[in-house]
Amino acid sequence: MGAIGPASAHEPLPVRGKLDFDLPAPGSYALPDLGDAADGSVLDEEGASSSLHQLYEDKLIVLSFIFGACHDAKGCPLSLAVLDQLKARCAGDPELANAARLITMSFDPERDTPEVMARFRASFGGEEANWRFLTTASSGELEPILESYDQSIQAEFDEAGKATGQFSHVLRVFLIDREKRVRNIYSSSFLYADMILADLRTLLLEENASAAAPAVESISSVDLFGLVQNPPLGLPPVPVPEANPLTRENIALGRKLFFDRRLSHNGTISCAMCHVPEQGFTSYELETAVGIEGRTVRRNAPTIYNVAYAKRLFHDGREDRLEQQIWGPLLAANEMGNPSVGNLVQRIGGLEDYEGLFQAAFGGRGPGMETLGMALASYQRTLVSGNSPFDRWYFGQEKNALSESAVRGFRLFSGRARCGTCHRVGEADAQLTDHEMHNTGIGYRRAMGDPGDVRVEIAPDSYTVLAEELLAPISETPPGDLGLYEITQQPDDRWKYKTPSLRNVGLTRPYMHDGSLGSLREVVEFYDVGGVPNETLDPVILPLGLREQEISDLVAFLESLTGDNTKMLVDDAMAVEIGDPR
Repeated sequence: MGAIGPASAHEPLPVRGKLDFDLPAPGSYALPDLGDAADGSVLDEEGASSSLHQLYEDKLIVLSFIFGACHDAKGCPLSLAVLDQLKARCAGDPELANAARLITMSFDPERDTPEVMARFRASFGGEEANWRFLTTASSGELEPILESYDQSIQAEFDEAGKATGQFSHVLRVFLIDREKRVRNIYSSSFLYADMILADLRTLLLEENASAAAPAVESISSVDLFGLVQNPPLGLPPVPVPEANPLTRENIALGRKLFFDRRLSHNGTISCAMCHVPEQGFTSYELETAVGIEGRTVRRNAPTIYNVAYAKRLFHDGREDRLEQQIWGPLLAANEMGNPSVGNLVQRIGGLEDYEGLFQAAFGGRGPGMETLGMALASYQRTLVSGNSPFDRWYFGQEKNALSESAVRGFRLFSGRARCGTCHRVGEADAQLTDHEMHNTGIGYRRAMGDPGDVRVEIAPDSYTVLAEELLAPISETPPGDLGLYEITQQPDDRWKYKTPSLRNVGLTRPYMHDGSLGSLREVVEFYDVGGVPNETLDPVILPLGLREQEISDLVAFLESLTGDNTKMLVDDAMAVEIGDPR
């Protein structure tokens, strides 16, 4: 039977520990559509020929791949242990017991025959458990299934070249909805019964919401056009170029494009996958962004809240117009990977769901380099967010809008800490940036310093520290970054980066152009010691000598800069239908 089959009754499966972080509530998040769940010819436990899709029926599916002789405790035995826990949890929930089905398929058809898989099924609950164990008639029928699910396996051989009966493989478990679309993929690090259970319940809530909602709900429920016409307290009028006046049509088109994965060369990356709405329109899971095919992007994804006011774009300030800015990431080989402007324009022009939309938004003009830029810029200009507690206290004269700690923090910010020198507050509004370029020492440290220990995120908000030499053999060499110097070629511009606005800064971790500071406290502590000394360090940056309470007060002030409409903008963004290949 092998190492993990019915013998498991005598050899207990590995025990999966509890999650060390809190899961979001089911339905409080959305699961992405990761593409079609492929079909294929399989054999069931009785040896009857069937197809995967026939066995999926109209169920929510949790699909895993194993082989019976696996000896890796972190591989097949772990997946069976977690799925056994999940089976028990689902059995205690009548709705899930009816809606969900577990399917485990062998990728060793020579040994894992239907008779063997029948014994698996008996070992894990029998016919009453909604858990099927499948195999295939041959390796030839198995291969296209593994390829479709990107489940890579490699037979292992001993020194004499003889097969050991073991396979090298990466554990992947797939969550599939009733439309036979993949909605999540769990690796060994994230394979927990509680996590899969929350995702299953989220899919059920999604179905219930879809059934109850009228079709028009897919249209924006927020008047983004009106928001720009009447910006929130604390913000000035939104600058809109005469050549691209805002209309509801070009805003809606840009909104659709922003979430469309088909804008990347292989249909996998949208603008919103680096500028994640529920993560402050940046990505708090990554110090630096990840582009097409997992390629390294050397800088942190900046938030696009209030980007309409930005006079410089990108961390190095190389663009000054949103209409032009979008072509940087669209054409970058390590971001969205399009080979040319024409290639992308032609692809968008051939999509049925864009038929007539460009013409309606731009007076009869179809998709083109200019109109694509104009549409995306129009949506981004609507992401204005103000009326924060600070705004209501400072501009609205609401005495109780700020805590005493935040008030003390603002006095430090605009006084002895000198933060307001670069992050300016005006008499009528507060953009909290001077729109200039400064060398704080972060870039110098990255370029010249010894990285030493590296902080590595191993799960959301869970970190460990590893020595740099341990990571070097499995890591890409970090690309160089000289900031503004790369644009001007002026030596004094080395390691200068633009001053970001601090609005919504409590939502947009990690911080600095390289994402190297993970919290607002770390940022304040960095400036408290005077940054990193170097020959072109900005002269305004000096040691501050702050007390512990003063650091806490500054953090409290920074956290008071979150606008009151961020949830509304996120909810609107989450309502957009995600464009992807079908």
